Amino acid sequence: MRTLTEALDAQKNAGLERQRLSLDSAQGRLITVNGQSLLSFCSNDYLGLAADERIVEAFQRASKHYGLGSGASHLICGHSRAHTELEEAFAEFTGQQRALLFGSGYLANLGVVTTLARTHKQAYHDRLNHASLLDGSRLAGQRLRRYPHRDHTTLGQWLEQQHRPGPSLIATDGVFSMDGDLAPLAELIQLAEKNGSHLYLDDAHAFGVIGKEGGGSCCHWSIDQASLPTIMATLGKAFGCYGAIVAGSHDVIESLIQFSRPYTYTTALPAAMASAAMEALSIMRKEQWRRDHLADLINHFYAGAETIGLPLPRKPAAAIPIIPIIIGDSEQTVALSEALQQQEILLTGIRPPTVPEGQSRLRLTFSALHRQDDIDRLLDAFKQIL
Repeated sequence: MRTLTEALDAQKNAGLERQRLSLDSAQGRLITVNGQSLLSFCSNDYLGLAADERIVEAFQRASKHYGLGSGASHLICGHSRAHTELEEAFAEFTGQQRALLFGSGYLANLGVVTTLARTHKQAYHDRLNHASLLDGSRLAGQRLRRYPHRDHTTLGQWLEQQHRPGPSLIATDGVFSMDGDLAPLAELIQLAEKNGSHLYLDDAHAFGVIGKEGGGSCCHWSIDQASLPTIMATLGKAFGCYGAIVAGSHDVIESLIQFSRPYTYTTALPAAMASAAMEALSIMRKEQWRRDHLADLINHFYAGAETIGLPLPRKPAAAIPIIPIIIGDSEQTVALSEALQQQEILLTGIRPPTVPEGQSRLRLTFSALHRQDDIDRLLDAFKQIL
């Protein structure tokens, strides 16, 4: 068994060492790192709300009333009126019976999957699901099978052939975080209904970005939200805040309250953050221009990338502000990221195990704060480097 030092050396020698940036500024199209101003293309602040003055002011007002820390878990004395109001608003927006706040998307996925595993002993995951979904099944001891990416045909065959009795869990991202493509949601719903399975949708990268009023994957595909038993959205991406929220039936949400260890044994999200997220939800629903502008930026980049011969995957069926630029080799990916930073552009490399071996990439993301000349600057940089 190798030591931690040996493991760290192996990570570095493989070109997989991870490092942190220390920002001296708020999130935005321009950020400051070690005194250097960088044009950022790697944040999940898709709608540009992370530093929006209205949301900051909502947080400040609520913090004066509630203070900062919530003091305890939701089930002790950490649950506030602000939490309840956000849960009720999210349930109403998604057409679900109830909703429940979690401290993060990772905790939410662990909580939902491990709770459902009490009655759903078999789990089927898209191969490119977020790590937190997979970790939930592993932690719960479910029999886990990972079907080929977006391959609902194979999933259907597996469901028909399964030998373990009882209902199964089907878990999928709505928009896949590293590839920016969409799950075949209608087909998955049909399979779940046909086989009596429970479909769980992690809509972290879709909610706020696609669909009417930012309603996410269901709205994009014109699917009744209520046809999905359980939906999760994070508050740290398009919302520009922090935390996560799960919406579902009364029984699902009550089961999470009673049985979810990540919910029971975690200090509640600060009430002021819930108030900030309420303001973000209102802005997100009303300001369609943010999604329209994102679509224009995405179209402009794809057109420019074709002109300079930058290889990109097929454009998805929705305006998804996640574009993977596949490099393959980890060291080359890091080198390209460093070359861009020399031109004052921040676009970090994503390497295994976050993505499969040989699939290292630059994960390009856009924000509604970006301008068309920012896209032109990025394209010019790529043209010079490549």
